[in-house]
Amino acid sequence: MTAPKPTAVHNIRELHDLRVPMHDGVELATDVYMPASGGPFPVLVQRTPYDRGNLIPATVISAVYLAQRGFAVVLQDCRGRYDSDGEWYPFINEARDGHDAIEWAAKQPWSNGKVGSIGASYLGLTQWQEAQGGSKHYIASVPFVAYSNTFHNWVYTGGAFHLAFNLSWSLTMATRTNRAHPLWLPGEIHLTSLLWHLPLITSDENAGRPIKHWKDWINHPTYGDYWRSMQPIEENYERASVSAYNMAGWYDVFLQGGLNNFIGMTTKGKTARARKAQKLIVGPWTHRLGDYGLNSKTGDIDFGPNVVVDLMNEHTRWLNYQLKGEDDGIGKEPRVRVFVMGANKWRWADDWPIPGTKYTPWYLHSGGKANSMVGDGTVSPTAPRNEQADQYDYDPMHPVPTAGGSTCCSEDSLPVTMGPRDQRANEYRSDVLIYTSAPFEKPFEVTGPIKVVLYASSSAKDTDWVAKLVDVSPNGYAMNLAQGILRARYRDSWEKTKLLEPGKVYKFEIDLWSSSNCFLPGHRLRVDVTSSNFPQFDRNPNTGHAFGQDAEMVVAHQTVYHDRERPSHIVLPVIPDGV
Repeated sequence: MTAPKPTAVHNIRELHDLRVPMHDGVELATDVYMPASGGPFPVLVQRTPYDRGNLIPATVISAVYLAQRGFAVVLQDCRGRYDSDGEWYPFINEARDGHDAIEWAAKQPWSNGKVGSIGASYLGLTQWQEAQGGSKHYIASVPFVAYSNTFHNWVYTGGAFHLAFNLSWSLTMATRTNRAHPLWLPGEIHLTSLLWHLPLITSDENAGRPIKHWKDWINHPTYGDYWRSMQPIEENYERASVSAYNMAGWYDVFLQGGLNNFIGMTTKGKTARARKAQKLIVGPWTHRLGDYGLNSKTGDIDFGPNVVVDLMNEHTRWLNYQLKGEDDGIGKEPRVRVFVMGANKWRWADDWPIPGTKYTPWYLHSGGKANSMVGDGTVSPTAPRNEQADQYDYDPMHPVPTAGGSTCCSEDSLPVTMGPRDQRANEYRSDVLIYTSAPFEKPFEVTGPIKVVLYASSSAKDTDWVAKLVDVSPNGYAMNLAQGILRARYRDSWEKTKLLEPGKVYKFEIDLWSSSNCFLPGHRLRVDVTSSNFPQFDRNPNTGHAFGQDAEMVVAHQTVYHDRERPSHIVLPVIPDGV
């Protein structure tokens, strides 16, 4: 693709401690970084609950970088955080406050009336919330690791509660300023210990920090008006006309949200221009996107020099193009760029999922003893005939520990490994079913949405089903690629739950989100099936009781079927021509 041209650098000036009034009179603390002379300038708005003066790459550092390149950058503390007035409560005020901030920015004497936005994670949410406001000034955005629905992409996934992330984040965000829960604390108050506490409804009090939103999250375990009040962009793409460059990671907790936002805007965006002017990049990254794309290693794996891409430069190119009309070639590039692990190459396409993808079922097989990696489980494109079911016991007192994957946000603040990690320690457990293919004779690329269809029964009234897609190297290293979880009571609806009839066989569809990987010759494809992934997700107590309200637990006896009438399988998005 066309290399970007060097960008002119300006001397800059600052405006600090401005008070920006919102619709209800509440004033939000705001700083501005802009070129020292000239103007007016296109404006970039970044709204954050993490302190607008935070010296991290995503805040002041990026503001200075972009101001040097000809933008006026507005940094604003969200309502109720740091120097801003009002009451802090996550998510609910960002749509209206964000719209007000954009309108204010467009009318300043140093503004040319064209407004964009930047920011990652919660700051990505604020962009999608304010995009629903209909401002004629709001033209472009660069949402890093953003999500599409607070219920589905943050607090819960597949009906299971994102325990480690939610508790760590909530403890930090309980008051007006950050109150981090560091990993050097003694064992009795260490996060590792706090994550085991039951009932979940009092986990905040157990940590000494009563938190209103924590209890609200626990008390609203189904999708309904509480979650819709946060105006999820997932239900409102037709109200948005912003041109967005979505940046995501295969191992990020908000991966699916980023993919949803690209698909949603390209198919449902308010204007033809908005539907066309969407862009997506996905690398083999966790929540920090490989230090803005400059670090080639994620988890255990160094993906080599091909993976390195300067994401700061990428989003500057996009903003130059959308807000200044400067096209260095970015306007002619395919809209989608995804990194294919294994091959360690970038794949470009005009849409997501990749046009021409072949969704191919690979079926689970065994002689009834698929327990652990020394069992007899296999997976192949051949449909099963009459085969004996596999069984295991899931004990929530002894859950399968999280081993890598897509939780948030950093191993510096959370005692959970992230990204690609060796799965073999878990795969030796008898409560994990393992299905492994024969070695591939030629490259086999899987890029796109992945799901597992499981025919299964449980002795419990409610339980969880967890599945992973794994790439097994010739030396035995088992690298996780994608994962999914489904709480059984949500099998038919997110709004109305239904408990299981013990012993009855049900069809469960487990969404593993998406990935991109080329299984190289000699490698094997593996599917892991179990019932827990703790502490990334809470432990299902198997009782069927109201969520998070008690501490009772029971052991569930699980059965997974794979025969002619009940062909459990994984659906793989196969790219016929490969990389």
